Amino acid sequence: MTLVKAAIKAIEVERREERRNRGRAHDEYWCVFDRDEHPQFDEAVKLARDHGISIAMSNPCLELWFVWHFADQTAYVERDDSQRRAKELLGCDKSLTEDALAKLTESKRYEAAKQRARRMEARHEGDGSSPAANPSSSMHLLIDSVRRSSGE
Repeated sequence: MTLVKAAIKAIEVERREERRNRGRAHDEYWCVFDRDEHPQFDEAVKLARDHGISIAMSNPCLELWFVWHFADQTAYVERDDSQRRAKELLGCDKSLTEDALAKLTESKRYEAAKQRARRMEARHEGDGSSPAANPSSSMHLLIDSVRRSSGE
């Protein structure tokens, strides 16, 4: 909730500055976070959407997205297990090294991760669970948006 409220405030400041011809509004606004155990998670997602902020969320954590670049993970997974597996695969924690980033940006690995994310979205939809149920990640939505914006 804190992150979403900070984004809303930043948007309001940017829009005021733009009206004064002192800045340029951005085309999109995103919040990126893990599901974790945030007590106001659903309310934060709704508030973000109500303010035109897109969400890139991973459940249970961002490291699941990293794992999906290399392997399937279709069963419920604990955060610690995803973090440990990602560290084994990348050789680092969330602070990505150049080597880890290079592995993650290989197009075949990115496309594999994206397909795994989409398959889980479809599976959650098919069984009636939330699209954000464990395991899930919508990081590909943000990455695709950045790629479109940069002309890739």
